[in-house]
Amino acid sequence: MLIAFNKPFGVLSQFTPDGSKHRTLSKFGFPARVYPIGRLDAGSEGLLLLSDERALNAMLLDPDNRHPRLYWAQVEGVPGPEALQSLARGVPVRGRRTLPCKAWLIEPQPDVAPRDPPIRFRKNIPERWIALELVEGKNRQVRHITAAIGHPTLRLIRIRIGRLELNAMPAGKWKVLDPGEAKLAQEG
Repeated sequence: MLIAFNKPFGVLSQFTPDGSKHRTLSKFGFPARVYPIGRLDAGSEGLLLLSDERALNAMLLDPDNRHPRLYWAQVEGVPGPEALQSLARGVPVRGRRTLPCKAWLIEPQPDVAPRDPPIRFRKNIPERWIALELVEGKNRQVRHITAAIGHPTLRLIRIRIGRLELNAMPAGKWKVLDPGEAKLAQEG
């Protein structure tokens, strides 16, 4: 069984509380014996897969498999072509260069539902949505790489895993994928 979940802001990608103020996956009525494949930190939103099939974890997450994941990051400022090219080549994070990724400005800017609580607003500093397609998923990687190019992430949404897209599923909702949808998640 493979489940797609639109993880809201402020939810941990785990079932067990960690002592923080954040809600856990146990609050969303998932079937027994499923677990998250990968993670999204509590401050990130979007597509999270859950499964009872342990073999999917390595297939979808091992960087050697080059399985793509697409994120939309609302960043501080407007990254220029040089900054986006730097992301595409890979940037040093914690003493290691990240794998190359695809990075581009989203045009037109997406119409994304407001977040509760809203992101910080600075009257004199613009913000911009960029898209990042990664094949590795180090801890807080998108946040680290956008900060490394001088454009910190304000809001982060995972939009796609493999070829499976989040589409219009409301935040906090989930569904069991049919075989065709599950295949999309596994394709690169």
